Amino acid sequence: MSACVNRRVFVDSPLKSKVALFNQVADKHVKGQAINPFSNGQQAGNLPRPIISKEEYGKPPKGSLSETRAFKATIQVSKEMLELCEIINQCGEPLYAPEEKADDPRVVISFGELFGIYTAISDKVVGVLLRARKYKFVDFVGECLFQRRDDHIPIILIQPIKQIRAALMEKIETARQSIMQNEESNQSFQ
Repeated sequence: MSACVNRRVFVDSPLKSKVALFNQVADKHVKGQAINPFSNGQQAGNLPRPIISKEEYGKPPKGSLSETRAFKATIQVSKEMLELCEIINQCGEPLYAPEEKADDPRVVISFGELFGIYTAISDKVVGVLLRARKYKFVDFVGECLFQRRDDHIPIILIQPIKQIRAALMEKIETARQSIMQNEESNQSFQ
């Protein structure tokens, strides 16, 4: 009989840890649903207001799959911005002749020419231009550019390509590290 008791303790030990882990995840879910205004819980009448800082507002919860998807999107958009800036740098012309301003790193290309080159790569040229302008890599006149109507509008690469490349590669590497950290934390729950 004592052999059965010892065997039972051996079998229960890993089971207890799995049950404890399950209970921990279930408790976290219940707490999350208690403050979720869209849940059908009984606490709907007296929900505590979640406290969200300015840094957290509009961002997914830390370690969530949504946060991982956001980091992957950051990598993709950064690669597209880098590719666009590389094309402007390669196919554009210096803003000023070298005799006039030799130290001016700016490069210019018309929207029509850029549209013709970049649409062979991606159909999101205007969206990527808007994003690159937000990060102050390029500049152009107007809110949004349209094919044919705005073909004459100059697109100016404001920063040197080395500086743009360094900034975007740092952004990509930071997002990759964050993805790895999220995957490591998600694996610890499994």
